[in-house]
Amino acid sequence: MDSSRRTEVQVGDASRLFDGQRLTLARQLVGLRKNALAAKIDKSATAIAAYENNTKRPAPATVAQLCLTLGVDPGFFLPGPHQAAVNNSIPHFRSLRSTTQLARDQAFAYGIIAGDVGAALERHVEFPEPSIPRLSVDVDDEVSALPEEAARLLRDHWEIKPGPVGHLVRLAENHGVVVVFSPAQTATVDAYSFDDGYRPTIVLNPAKEDYYRQRFDVAHELGHLVMHVDAEPGGRVVENQAHRFAAELLLPEDELRDLLPSKADWRILASLKEAYGVSLQALLYRSRSLGVMSDVTYRNAIAYLSSKGWRRREPGEMPAVEQPSLYPRAVEILSSVGMDEISLAREARVTPGIFRTVTARVPVREDLFYEPQEVKSQADLDGVIPLFRGKEQPGA
Repeated sequence: MDSSRRTEVQVGDASRLFDGQRLTLARQLVGLRKNALAAKIDKSATAIAAYENNTKRPAPATVAQLCLTLGVDPGFFLPGPHQAAVNNSIPHFRSLRSTTQLARDQAFAYGIIAGDVGAALERHVEFPEPSIPRLSVDVDDEVSALPEEAARLLRDHWEIKPGPVGHLVRLAENHGVVVVFSPAQTATVDAYSFDDGYRPTIVLNPAKEDYYRQRFDVAHELGHLVMHVDAEPGGRVVENQAHRFAAELLLPEDELRDLLPSKADWRILASLKEAYGVSLQALLYRSRSLGVMSDVTYRNAIAYLSSKGWRRREPGEMPAVEQPSLYPRAVEILSSVGMDEISLAREARVTPGIFRTVTARVPVREDLFYEPQEVKSQADLDGVIPLFRGKEQPGA
């Protein structure tokens, strides 16, 4: 059977088994609204909505148009390895005001696809069971010590020894949390987290190359996973609760109160920074929040940081950011027994480009998302349907 015949069969299968949720994900991945996608394939927005709601099934020719426009293989529209509870998942983005809905949708769709990759890998390798304790904190609670209590709960649950927390990404992965880098195209969205019914997931910003801030990001997102499973994201109080959780997780009060200086002693602060893996700014904030440093002293210290340009780049050597290893190691193990990336990507119902990005130890800088095309004629649908630009096409 030649490649064009294989493509025709795949399109027919995709039409018969079409999963509307996968169309939603494909559309969001390339940053299109329903009406924009409809215009590109000469359909109505109502028709797109019907496809996505599974109240109407697209014809094979329409599936082919969708593939060409969204840059995916027909197999993408088959049910994925795990059925994410998208409607019940609330991703925690840092600021809803500064991030557009399209950008949030694109980022969240990528996170869901990361779960598909993990579910496919778990058919062949065993991952640690998710182990996240829950302590719900009211979204309006600004006075109780529950965020700090939640951090102590996690330390106890994960049996974290007194002293500095080691490799935080590795620690989270060892307790069943998925940690991945997002693609460069979503770098405007800061780190975020969610639990879609597969595994608790943290998605890190690929452009943030600051070791100390990345560790605080991971701790912050762990706070959301422990405290805010059902909370509305993005609110000031909710974000402050996650900051307090992160501070207690990385800088426990009972250990740091007697170590933090009441004045801006930069030698002591630099030593604590290296030992605990947090920034000077985080240490200053922690000192003030614990009442060790006065408000005036804190403000003066921050002003000094700014005058030296340290708010952008603090002095000293910058360690490499912590790298995820759960997915990358699984791919390495499977590759050693003859399972290549192309086959694994096909099994996960994703393109090779997305697969490589999701399973990378370091951020992928290349252009990941396919540039949406307008289908102008039937000739555009002939031959093998393209995937992402410059990527090998499985099955071709």
